[in-house]
Amino acid sequence: MDKYPMTLDGKKKLEEELKELRTVKRPANVKAIEEARAHGDLSENAEYHAAKEQQSLIAGRIDYLEDRISRAEVIDISRLSGDKVLFGAKVTMENVDTGEETTYRIVGDDESNIDEGTISISSPIARALIRREVGDEVTIKTPSGNRVVEIVNVEF
Repeated sequence: MDKYPMTLDGKKKLEEELKELRTVKRPANVKAIEEARAHGDLSENAEYHAAKEQQSLIAGRIDYLEDRISRAEVIDISRLSGDKVLFGAKVTMENVDTGEETTYRIVGDDESNIDEGTISISSPIARALIRREVGDEVTIKTPSGNRVVEIVNVEF
């Protein structure tokens, strides 16, 4: 059984989503199915079919979240420190060619969001950075070719 690394905040977000699905969305969906059923002929009832499809999506997401939460390996990043890039680290790197700086926090697969500056531990960037130290030059393979960056700072 695989464990999924995630931060405490990441696990809390999954638990909140699961609670929302169970207490709000699933009951609303059951009500929508009942209302659609009341309209009569189910074979040509688009509302009924849409509600049943939504029911399936909700059930699938609940199953997924229950599995992820049950196999979560919560890593307390407040206890980590040092110059090595590890799970939970906030890494600032400088593109050697352009001088452009980029900062990402390395988090679990379910909590990554590039718009918020977080990347998944399983992403190519994170895999290239893990166990490297401040001052190291790292080659990152990207779809547009290799990119060489220098690790400028590591924070936890």
